[in-house]
Amino acid sequence: MQQFFDFPITPIFSFDSFVVCDGTAAAVQFARRIADRSDEENLLYLYGPPGSGKTHLLKAIAQALGGDGSRPAAYLSCAEQFTVDELSARFAAAPALVVDDLHLLPDDAALRAGLWQVFNDFHGVGRKVAMAGLHPPRELPHLDDHLVSRLLWGLVTRVDASDDQSRRMILKKIADDRQVRVPDEVVEYILVTAGREVSELIGSFEAIFRLSMAEKRRITLPLAREARLGSQASGITP
Repeated sequence: MQQFFDFPITPIFSFDSFVVCDGTAAAVQFARRIADRSDEENLLYLYGPPGSGKTHLLKAIAQALGGDGSRPAAYLSCAEQFTVDELSARFAAAPALVVDDLHLLPDDAALRAGLWQVFNDFHGVGRKVAMAGLHPPRELPHLDDHLVSRLLWGLVTRVDASDDQSRRMILKKIADDRQVRVPDEVVEYILVTAGREVSELIGSFEAIFRLSMAEKRRITLPLAREARLGSQASGITP
């Protein structure tokens, strides 16, 4: 019998909760090195499509390098709005520089110079730096050229979980995290009907899971089809 839980699911950004597959194995290995204070490697750049796990790994690094072990190190996404002073203040006493979504850094000379300065402050004294974006360093649009060059000095790897076996593993991990059983035929249905991006895959599962919870029904193929039709009717196609 499938069990139902009323509490919300809060994602835990740890290495143990990350799904390791062929397209993410190198990234996990490199991220663990950065998260290890005793490892001399101190610079990592991850790139890959949305939903591939870059943010998860950055936050796992931040968690591991937290000052007293009870709270993560500072983390910044370039999707946020921030000034040079706010950037400097956020990382003033941080044990590591963890910056996400570098492809979204605004075309702003002051921010470009400010990020380079903060990076240089950390990297120049051997402190840990972990960054991520959609594109390889040379294809990032608004970075200081010096920062692009420095990123290429460190560990650089692509994160990609878009193959079917990886996507299948992710779905099963999500279901396990929610303590529900998902038949193989439902997993295959999601793989066929969802887009290639992991974020779309997760969205499809979440729509099915929400309907299952709302109606207190087991997850079955008919339920999965109902969830998809409901999403399409509401203008949201997972």
